[in-house]
Amino acid sequence: MTLGQFFESVSAQPSGLLTFFVMVPVTALIAGILGKGEGHLSPWKYLYSVLIYLACIPGIFALTLSVYLFLFERTSILDTNVFTQILPVICMIATLWLVRKNVDLKFVPGFGRLNGLMFMLTALITLMWILEKTHIWVISFMPFYQFLLFFLIMLILVRLGWSRMFS
Repeated sequence: MTLGQFFESVSAQPSGLLTFFVMVPVTALIAGILGKGEGHLSPWKYLYSVLIYLACIPGIFALTLSVYLFLFERTSILDTNVFTQILPVICMIATLWLVRKNVDLKFVPGFGRLNGLMFMLTALITLMWILEKTHIWVISFMPFYQFLLFFLIMLILVRLGWSRMFS
């Protein structure tokens, strides 16, 4: 099964996906009500960690997929799949907002790794996009030392994101 076939089958029967992406923020809301002011304590911070991972991994994947499709495949925004590209991002934003209302995210175990992953993916996609767009233009319009400097800065940003993710 290819990724495209998986997205088609999920879009054909979205009830399980809808249930998942609704229940994660609803669970964060209920946890915020029940654990008001106690989000930094042991049982709640681990629940928030699980909820953040359940929301952010698909959300980051959906954002990365959308950026790839728009920048590299040049698909139209009108062809955006609501269930696989928009719903995970909405779930991620809602979950992070609800969790952040009750606890500072620095107290949530593993959130720094997700932050580093987002940073690293952003730097890598930017680097790939620039490398794709530069082809011969780098030689003719941009001095080579500027390109090398920009490339070095992007590599440093990727390394910084990687170290944040695994620290």
